[in-house]
Amino acid sequence: MKEYIEERAIQIANYIIESNATVRQTAKKFGISKSTVHKDVTERLFMINPALAARARQVLDINKSERHIRGGMATKDKYMRERSKFS
Repeated sequence: MKEYIEERAIQIANYIIESNATVRQTAKKFGISKSTVHKDVTERLFMINPALAARARQVLDINKSERHIRGGMATKDKYMRERSKFS
């Protein structure tokens, strides 16, 4: 594996852990695709630093389990903003 990919995987994992970031937020921050973020954390990082990979995976699993709640909140906010326009 190329050195810059290893460095990126470590940076991504540290960012996810420090900021509790989602895959989408991380991809936007680093200017890469969501699938690249996912592959870096789940596959590549595991070969480089398994302990760091496990910690990052923990955060991503929590985010994944909460995503349906965030989606519902976003929809609610959207309709509340639209409703306030007409009031």
